[in-house]
Amino acid sequence: MAKSNRSKKSAEQLTHEVAEVLYAAAGVPMPRKYTTAIIAAAGQSTRMGTGGSKQLLLLCGIPVLAHTLLAYERARSIHEIVVVCREQDIPVIRSIAEDYGIRKLQAVVRGGETRQESVLCGLRHISKKTQFVAIADGARCLTTPQQIEEICRVAYKTRAASAATPVTDTVKRADRYGRITETVDREQLYLAQTPQIFDFNLYHAAAYYALENKFSATDDNSLIEFINHPVRLVDCGRENIKITTPVDLIFAEAILRDRAAKQAATEEDR
Repeated sequence: MAKSNRSKKSAEQLTHEVAEVLYAAAGVPMPRKYTTAIIAAAGQSTRMGTGGSKQLLLLCGIPVLAHTLLAYERARSIHEIVVVCREQDIPVIRSIAEDYGIRKLQAVVRGGETRQESVLCGLRHISKKTQFVAIADGARCLTTPQQIEEICRVAYKTRAASAATPVTDTVKRADRYGRITETVDREQLYLAQTPQIFDFNLYHAAAYYALENKFSATDDNSLIEFINHPVRLVDCGRENIKITTPVDLIFAEAILRDRAAKQAATEEDR
């Protein structure tokens, strides 16, 4: 498996360094609390139609999951990483982490039957020092370190923050026959993304409260909403997509190639 080229600093890494200089100049340290990323990669990938894990498919010659892991490796607010996956994928994910220099990897563990159960499996393997958990989709591989940093900063202030993007299409509500019943005002509608970052004690309490009450959540924000705690949304744009179907790989490759071209142009101008 080919190793990525990590000899050059990315534009995002330089942005982080500039931000640190600005914080220092203002006499304010960059806010960082011990934060563990739990990467959920235990899904069955049924909509991909490949029969295997979509996180292990190649994107621009690199496994989808490697792109995700590298973003959290490079995000300075992330102190450790726990990957939750299918039992049969554990050896190959450990190999990917070694090949791509994921030094923050704390554990690769077997997930549960649902995403909610899988995250609970990950919680059992995090450091006792953990103050915040950043829960992310393994297949949301275009998230940048800069976005992770920004959501961490918001979460440290509010205890709960999530990546999201505003809905731009016209939204219709329909009955069971597919007939429109309402045009929904999209002004306050967002599509939830990951990472979703929470104070550990808050998330731990919400997760087990949901378990006791048999509440099933489609994302981790829902657990926090269930105990009536607000979650602050951070706009991470439309590029922060999740690989779900084959066409998503095409979109993701185009986005990565565009980013690489912009970075190369920036380096030439220096």
